[in-house]
Amino acid sequence: MSATLTTPSATPNEDAATGNTSGYRHDLDGLRGIAIALVAVFHVWFGRVSGGVDVFLTLSGYFFVASLLKHVLATGAPTVGWNRAVNPWPRLWRLVRRLLPALVLVLVFITAMIALVMPKTRWGPLGSEVQASALYYQNWHLALDSQDYQAADSANSPMQHLWSMSMQGQFFLVTLLAALTLGGVLKLVGRRFAFFTDPRVVRGIVGGALLAVGVVSFAWATYRHGVNQPFNYYDTIARLWEPLVGGLLAVWLPRVAVAVWLRVAVGVTALGLIVTCGWWIDGVTSYPAAWALVPVGATLALIWIGSPTTRPTPTSDPGPVSTLLAHRWPVWLGSIAYALYLWHWPLLIFYLTWRYQDSVSWWEGTLILAVSVVLAWATTRWIEAPLRSGRGGGFSQLYRRGLTIVLIVATVIAGATVAVWQYNAATATVNTENLDPRLYPGARAFLDGAPVPHVEAEPRPEVADKDWPITSYDSIISGWKDPSIKVGVYGDPAATRTVALVGGSHAEQWITALNAIGKQRHFKVTTYLKVGCALTTEHVFIWFGQKYYQCNDWSRRVMDRLAVDKPDVVFTNSTRPVEGAGRGDYVPKDYTEIFDQFRERGQRVVAVRDNPWAVGELKPPECLAEGRKPQVCGVDRARAMAPTDPTDAIASRYPNMAFLDYTDAMCTQTYCPAVVGNVLLWHDYHHLTATFVRTLIPAVDNDLQAALRWW
Repeated sequence: MSATLTTPSATPNEDAATGNTSGYRHDLDGLRGIAIALVAVFHVWFGRVSGGVDVFLTLSGYFFVASLLKHVLATGAPTVGWNRAVNPWPRLWRLVRRLLPALVLVLVFITAMIALVMPKTRWGPLGSEVQASALYYQNWHLALDSQDYQAADSANSPMQHLWSMSMQGQFFLVTLLAALTLGGVLKLVGRRFAFFTDPRVVRGIVGGALLAVGVVSFAWATYRHGVNQPFNYYDTIARLWEPLVGGLLAVWLPRVAVAVWLRVAVGVTALGLIVTCGWWIDGVTSYPAAWALVPVGATLALIWIGSPTTRPTPTSDPGPVSTLLAHRWPVWLGSIAYALYLWHWPLLIFYLTWRYQDSVSWWEGTLILAVSVVLAWATTRWIEAPLRSGRGGGFSQLYRRGLTIVLIVATVIAGATVAVWQYNAATATVNTENLDPRLYPGARAFLDGAPVPHVEAEPRPEVADKDWPITSYDSIISGWKDPSIKVGVYGDPAATRTVALVGGSHAEQWITALNAIGKQRHFKVTTYLKVGCALTTEHVFIWFGQKYYQCNDWSRRVMDRLAVDKPDVVFTNSTRPVEGAGRGDYVPKDYTEIFDQFRERGQRVVAVRDNPWAVGELKPPECLAEGRKPQVCGVDRARAMAPTDPTDAIASRYPNMAFLDYTDAMCTQTYCPAVVGNVLLWHDYHHLTATFVRTLIPAVDNDLQAALRWW
């Protein structure tokens, strides 16, 4: 027995590593059942992390290490035992038989449902996740996406939960390779030094190695918690300590008889912590750092107090907590835990997508859980068991062969489908620079009342995510972790007058207009851009759960650089959304402090009001890709924008500044639709498409002329 989610029952003789043959641990089957129930219920009804996955990880380490040690120490010649135990191929093949059939079935189902339910805009990215899940690097895929400014706003994926499967798979593989290496070393050394053939020495070496790596992993998780928690949550290195402490318990299970009342107290407390920690610990923002010690420590306690080593005699009553966990219902639920974990999350996500909902009601959640349990039972009974049992198990050879062929064919079809999605996503391009303005008036439809013919909107929703400003494609914008100041040159490079475009991506999007106007009106455009970083003095932005401290330092250095470069005009943003969806926009205190510095320098500034953010259940391109109308794929103007431009209240304080507002180019009096003048407004939910900004060039040209008097 080598895993928790991936196996139907606790390992027999699971205390063999400690020299005790304890028999079958039904209570650990039940603990797994409790854990999967918590995971599913908290996901479906409460949208929280329960701590159940941390229970699984701890049990995985306990079972896997115990299994390795059992094979090693079951022989009187440990070096021979090591040679047999660390041969990776039989063990890897058993893991493949346990892990892949159910995973392949669910991934094939997910691939089909993506095609049926998800908008085409998500086929390419989700296809990459299918691949990552099948090859066991989904946790790294999600971790890297959390650092990608262009991907970090993606909606929940039907495969997001498979990060833990990937992490466990990596743990199994690394542990096997480490055991192989250690076994080889002990075999060689043991030929000359009998000391290294002593089981106690072998156990000490293994335990010491687990302890050392576990301490490093926990220290890393704690350190990274305050640096980059979204990445930390998925990081295998940060998560390793959880299965490793389970492995340590398999190596050094304390053999101390404990009074009945104390075993009961510890068991009740530990089970209570596991059941309730999802309510009072925010797992997404807290795990796998110190707070994860609660579910992990509680799991270790339940493993320990349920072992015969804690009883006065091996035949003593196991106690009420272990008896409760060994009840047939939690044990049965534990037997389908792996399949239930695989099924419940995609069913929930596809249902929410199909119904255009962010959450489910009590009866909807009950139905999803019921269907998940039925599918999990059927998967365990008719897919996992036949392929795991080999020649036994009561299944005919014909059935097993037929099932294998069906899964292989389905995998090939799903794999080919995913490959096509990824190819289409990789080769898709946006070609909207020369659209006919009579067919695609864009902003002029609202500003000038230009007629809007009935044609398909551009850019198409499927490629809208590629419609970024030229600076992104030129990499003339500093990334999340890049502290450098990258200065790009656009417009007319030979001109004597300079407009400096400064800020984050919401300033960057105006380069499309400034570049074109600069070429026409003969001024140079220099760029000072960093993703997510408007000019600030003290405020710390939080992007996708990560505190972004770098902006303040970058802003200070950019302000110093501007004092040296002395551009004729600085172009930046004047407002941003109030934190919390649906509360309009405002001028932050940091912005006014930056404006004060510009005024004191005598620096001329043009500041543009931020565009509306379409925060909702779907990004506008995804909403349009599902066939919905632009009039319902945008955002209410009152929700996204203040009733009037917030800079009206401060404009008189800054005679050196001109404030621009293009809200009326993007919204009617009541609504900001996804498509304006046959042009898609956003390429995600808050960035304007370069195509739409291009239709604003005449308006920006007029406003700059009025503000600068250069032409």
